[in-house]
Amino acid sequence: MAVSSTHANTPIDICSRALILIGAETITSFEDGTTEALVSVNMYEDVARTALVNTRWRFSTNQAELNLLTAAPTGRYERAYQLPSGYLMVHTATVNDNIIDYQIYGDKLYADTSAGDSVILDYTYRANELDWPSYFTIAVEYSLATVFATSIARDNGLASIMQAQASETMAKARSLDSQQQTTRKLVTSRFLTNRRS
Repeated sequence: MAVSSTHANTPIDICSRALILIGAETITSFEDGTTEALVSVNMYEDVARTALVNTRWRFSTNQAELNLLTAAPTGRYERAYQLPSGYLMVHTATVNDNIIDYQIYGDKLYADTSAGDSVILDYTYRANELDWPSYFTIAVEYSLATVFATSIARDNGLASIMQAQASETMAKARSLDSQQQTTRKLVTSRFLTNRRS
């Protein structure tokens, strides 16, 4: 019987592959009743969310126009806006493509804007595992393997190896992900002017 490999695109798949990396038993559910399942269900989401805010990943970045709230902030800012549900990290807020100063308070963004301003937010959201590119999935698997090596295998040497692999794969993932935008042209006129003088 032929066996084919598939893309890990569910929390169970990702946890199982991380468990394989440390030589542990795989899981079929977070409710398996095993130590592997218990550690997985308790650690997976925090590891995933931490990885998603590790950098400004293109696959989990979005824009939204913020809703102005009727209640004004208590002090220091003119207006309050509701942040989108599911956001993990705010990157920037703009009005007419100009970056504005803002402050995050809980699930609200405070800013000194005018009444008619449309505030556009760039932010990281909790992307579904189906949308994760393979380079990111592998990095998360090694991050989980570090946790599993500590909590399941109880092997500090293995945990150190997995941590080194996690750091390396995350760095590679950041490099690959950063290529998914228009290459910025380096402005050299200032350097040439200085060199010629």
